[in-house]
Amino acid sequence: MQASFVISAPNLRLCPPPSVPEVAFFGRSNVGKSTLINMLTNRKSLAKASNIPGKTRLINFFLVKGSFKLDPEKIVPMERQIVDLPGYGYAKASEKEKKGWMDMTQDFLTKRETLKKIFLLIDASIPPQKIDLEMIDVLIDEKVSFDLVFTKIDKGTQKEKSKYLREYQSFLSKKLWQKWMDVKIFQVSHKWKGRTELLARIDEIVNS
Repeated sequence: MQASFVISAPNLRLCPPPSVPEVAFFGRSNVGKSTLINMLTNRKSLAKASNIPGKTRLINFFLVKGSFKLDPEKIVPMERQIVDLPGYGYAKASEKEKKGWMDMTQDFLTKRETLKKIFLLIDASIPPQKIDLEMIDVLIDEKVSFDLVFTKIDKGTQKEKSKYLREYQSFLSKKLWQKWMDVKIFQVSHKWKGRTELLARIDEIVNS
């Protein structure tokens, strides 16, 4: 499996031609999108991680060649793109700039033909945030296919994390009642816990 940076696009019009399957990572600023992409691709600095919330302000594309499967005998030639979307929530920017990022992101989420799945990242170490619940609402209303990925599972107590996870599951079950959506939940840490399961899910999605 080989991964390389393609381009950073300021809007949907300037994104690469929609030619290969794509999965995108989305979440609140500083939730760990870049760190997760680097872990999945086994590249330390493919996506630029920062301790400053709101550093991702463009739509960043990374081309992956070959299967994510860890068994080299099962690798088959294929291409897909991983997309790093601007974070929502806190960022040192004007309200006009923030609205521009969200409009750009909404265009991508609802109009990109080759987008197969959104992975919405959630910080597992803190209680459910209103802005994350609102984003889940938006994805459901827009009929955007998504899975939840809980990050930072190595932080906080197990009791707290289990409580927060149950709250999200309860929220989802109410929102998805009579909705034809299949939302899977993953838990990952920067120490590679959950990596294999998430890679298998991406392979399943791009090959479906």
